[in-house]
This record gives sequence, structure tokens and C-alpha cells, in this order.
Amino acid sequence: MAVTMAEITHLRKMTGAGMMDCKNALTEAEGDFDKAVEIIRKKGQAVAAKRSDRDAAEGCVLAKSEGEFAAVIALKCETDFVAKNADFVALTQEILDMAIANQSADMDAVNAFPMGKGTVADAVVDRSGITGEKTELDGYGFVKGATTVAYIHPGNKLATIVALSQAGIDTQVARDVAMQVAAMNPIAIDRASVPADVIAKEKTVAAEKAREEGKPENMLEKIAEGRIGKFYKEVCLLEQEFVKDPKQTIAQYLDGVSKGLTVTDFKRFTLNAD
Repeated sequence: MAVTMAEITHLRKMTGAGMMDCKNALTEAEGDFDKAVEIIRKKGQAVAAKRSDRDAAEGCVLAKSEGEFAAVIALKCETDFVAKNADFVALTQEILDMAIANQSADMDAVNAFPMGKGTVADAVVDRSGITGEKTELDGYGFVKGATTVAYIHPGNKLATIVALSQAGIDTQVARDVAMQVAAMNPIAIDRASVPADVIAKEKTVAAEKAREEGKPENMLEKIAEGRIGKFYKEVCLLEQEFVKDPKQTIAQYLDGVSKGLTVTDFKRFTLNAD
């Protein structure tokens, strides 16, 4: 049967699929919109299955803060061309908004949210049918705190979220910390939160390097401890030099803004090679 442009346009608004895909689906469904939607969805499932072994290394990374809750999420695909598509970015934003509104605890909760005629997980599969590329939701994380902030680096490939210990903190102060996390990629807030296995590995590396330099065996442990101190200053957010003012650390910067102010949590996600 012949389908009208109005019908094609309506189905396209419903699904986000291409004009020809909508026309073909409506023709196959003999004008039944519900059947046409299902045809498009099945196409997405077929594409997703076919491309499941592909590497989805590109995508869109977005973050958002609302009150005491902030979240970051990535919708990944195969090419930068698809990642920059307005509909792809809009879908990422819609999923993030749902996660923020529901204060989602994990990726499983996000995937299970109702979206369209299915769930978020279904919508991601449907997007594969529209783009012809592997599409997957990845990298979800959240923070809670008295003050939260989100930072998205230009290009939507890197985003950070940060929680601070006190309410009413100037937005620019919180943003400064979020940008610090983006630029310097800390692995922990402070020394106490660095994983024990990471410390052990660094001590072994430091001791071995000192041994190769010809340092006495009885001095290796002390030398390694000294080098670990430098490691802490590189990877602990509060001990890092503030990128805007290297004369002070992040801890000193925050304490100068408000006595006792500190970072309680942060998350960072990037599609770039650090």
C-alpha cells in the first residue's frame, strides 16, 4: 500500500528512525503504526546482535547536577559522526535526566526505566537500528553531597561530577574542583582512600627503581616511602597542585574559601586516551 509523507513524518517523530526506514516499515505494516514501530525495533535488535563484537569507542558523555545529587553517563557508539548527531546527544541527555530525576543507584536501574514503548535498554537497542552502529550505555556514576557540580568538557567526550562537604558554596568554586578532576585525573580524594593494592604496587616499583639506581638494600624501603609521598601528591585530589594557582593545593584552596570545606566524592568518565 502507498503511505503518505504525513504518516512517514509521524512515525519518524515517534521513533527517530530515518525516512526510508519509516516508509518501508509502514509499507510492510500496511499502515499500522504499532506494527511499524515493532518492525523498526526488531531491525534495531538485529543490528545490535550483528555488531555486538564491534568496538564502541566513540560516544557522548554528559553530566548534570541537581541539588545534592549529580550524575555522569556515556552513550557509546562506533563513530564520531554518529556521536555528534543531535538525536544521539538528545537521547543521552534524556537518559541522564531520567537518572537524575530518579537518583539512580546503578546502571541496571537506569536501563530499566520506561522509555517510549519499552525501556531505556530497548531505546538504546533501537538506536542501533537507526544508526546502523553498535550502541551501548556505559560509564554511569553519581555523587551525593551538600553541594554538587557537573562539568562537561567541550566535545562531550569527558565529564566530571564532584560533591563538596558544605552547602551554599559558590558555583565557580565547585566548578574549579570539577575542572581540576577533568584535567589532572586523580584516583582518590586523599591518601586514606587510595586502594591498598595500588600503594603496594607503587612501593614495589619505587623500590625496584632505587635498586636499579644502585641504592643500598637497607635503604630501599625508606627511599620507596619517600617516592610514595610524591605519588600521593600526583594522584590524591586534595594534595594536587591547584591548576589555577600551583602555589596552593586543592585542600588549601577549599579551606581558604570556607574553613573545613572539602571534597566528599567525585567521578570522572572519558572516552579520550589519558
